[in-house]
Amino acid sequence: MENLGYLAVLLAFILSAYAVLAALGGKLRRNPFLELSAQRAVLAAWLMTTAASAILLHAILTDNFSFNYVASRSNASLDLLYKVAAWWGGQEGSLLFWSWIAATYSFVAVYTGRVRHRNLIPYVVMVMAGTQAFFLGLVAFEANPFQVIMSGPQITAVPDGQGLNPLLQHPMMAIHPPMLYLGYVGFTVPFAFALASLITRQPGERWIHTTRVWTMVTWLFQSIGILLGARWAYVVLGWGGYWGWDPVENASLLPWITGTAFLHSVMMQEKKGMMKVWNIVLISATFFLCIFGTMMTRGGLVSSVHAFAQSEIGGYFVWYLIIGIGITAYFIASRRQYLRSEAELESVVSRESSFLFNNVILLASCFAVLWGTLFPVMSEYFTGNKITVGAPFFNKVNVPIALFLLFLTGVGPLFAWRRTSLESLRRNFQWPALVAVLCGVALVAAGMRHFYATVCFSLCAFVTLTVLMEFYRGGRVIQRKFEMSLPSALVELTWRNTRRYGGYLVHMAIVLMFVGFAGAAFNIVHQQEMAVGDSIEVGGYEFKLQNVSEMDSPNYFRAVAAIDVTKNGEFLETMAPERRLYHASRQPTSRVDVRNRLGGDVYLVYAGQSSDGANPIVQVYINPLVNWIWIGSFLLVLGTLVALIPSKRAHRAERVRPAQLKEQPIAASGD
Repeated sequence: MENLGYLAVLLAFILSAYAVLAALGGKLRRNPFLELSAQRAVLAAWLMTTAASAILLHAILTDNFSFNYVASRSNASLDLLYKVAAWWGGQEGSLLFWSWIAATYSFVAVYTGRVRHRNLIPYVVMVMAGTQAFFLGLVAFEANPFQVIMSGPQITAVPDGQGLNPLLQHPMMAIHPPMLYLGYVGFTVPFAFALASLITRQPGERWIHTTRVWTMVTWLFQSIGILLGARWAYVVLGWGGYWGWDPVENASLLPWITGTAFLHSVMMQEKKGMMKVWNIVLISATFFLCIFGTMMTRGGLVSSVHAFAQSEIGGYFVWYLIIGIGITAYFIASRRQYLRSEAELESVVSRESSFLFNNVILLASCFAVLWGTLFPVMSEYFTGNKITVGAPFFNKVNVPIALFLLFLTGVGPLFAWRRTSLESLRRNFQWPALVAVLCGVALVAAGMRHFYATVCFSLCAFVTLTVLMEFYRGGRVIQRKFEMSLPSALVELTWRNTRRYGGYLVHMAIVLMFVGFAGAAFNIVHQQEMAVGDSIEVGGYEFKLQNVSEMDSPNYFRAVAAIDVTKNGEFLETMAPERRLYHASRQPTSRVDVRNRLGGDVYLVYAGQSSDGANPIVQVYINPLVNWIWIGSFLLVLGTLVALIPSKRAHRAERVRPAQLKEQPIAASGD
């Protein structure tokens, strides 16, 4: 089995490399048969990568501990869900998983676009198969998951494996990495079409129409991956937070920021023929930041709870980035005349300028996060001393940027295209601005003294009203015209322009998340050793330790603290945080218990034992408003799905197009 698995990887690598050469040769020699063989090589590479993945997954599920990877990442008592997660739980398996997703994207993108975009597809094959070949080469020659355990000349199987990292044994980790990988790898598709359009000197907007859905889908996957990662950190790591500006967290955020900027600026190119260079640069930066993030996780560039062990593959990523960025920069520079804007910015007070400011601020945030992430590495390289940059730096820089972006989210819909008159500004801004001011005054009067939190809540009120006004105005027009109820009119309005109003739902999701982010300013943390019968008061709650029970299972030993929670003398519930010791790895972890409410969470951690081992150490976190982040996450997914639905106008166009195609030959013969 191990030989078949490695052979499949090796064949997939050879087929991917051949696809690159055949596609290039087909274009240079104008040989359609070579181009077709390149497309078929993409399919064959996907089949081989799928076969290799199936062999590794079979070895994991059947507890084949003669595989070194299986022995180091799984064990017999591991639940089925976590055995599947072991596929991407280690360096070698995750690279194979990355390669399989890349092969799947390549197959789908090439075979859905080979007829409609015949001139572009050979170059798309070159980019996507080249990236795929790079990762398959790493699997084949540097990180082989099919290595076996040898005892002399014989293959040996150990009695049991070391098990999956206990921190990864959570249902969230069966979803979070695949979603993030689908985002990381998926951005290869729009980048490949963008580079192909540059090489072939296609009209500036054609590749955007082709890849808009691809970009939105991969951005959605990336968003889900980041949000699931935040939720995992919140419920598993036991530190009471969801985002710590960890280097690997930052690595996933960077391409999301540039991808968000790209999704906004493409509207400018579609409507006004502007920002063409911006869009090429943004989608290229997004792709290369995905590669950079993968390097950070697997190349040993940074230390992180999310990163894999130190390895020697980082140098390969560096060369890939240098060559890829160099080629892309060359084509951008050499095709400048095809990227000229068809219109100019006419007024600073316009919707065009709001999109431009949005991009500038997003890129400023991206640079700040990138600089803070790499600064420890750079300081160690140049001075020999590693200077750590922590959460205070990121918060100090990014909180004002984020608040300004929130403001732009509300301002954009209020501006008109080209230029906005003073009368229009007054009419559109007066009510949202008044509500925002009243909100801020009310919060200060109620005793709130945290500046950024007050500004954030006020801006949330501002953006909420602007979005509601957009829906209400459009809905009322349709309601009057077609004499229907307002809810039905709102549905009709959204269906007429799903992209626009789905985007507004995403903006509302961001507002809800910012409400949750602002709540962090009022978090309360308390830690104390507790004996059975002890009580503590934190944030208006009383916590009483009733007992500590111990249980054993094949996978781990656990101690559970039963803690009664009361408020104002009223019993609320008994919470049960755990402390676990996993048998295979001998690694202790905490499993938190959270009481979720809209107003805030009560979050308990069994953090460990006292120095004499007699009593548990309990950490209490009171986290106001944090659940609005997760509510906003669901709305973000919903809004993006709505934006992906073809609008009513697109439906009509699709129905008309076949009729036109049928009529065209008749008209031609009549002429």
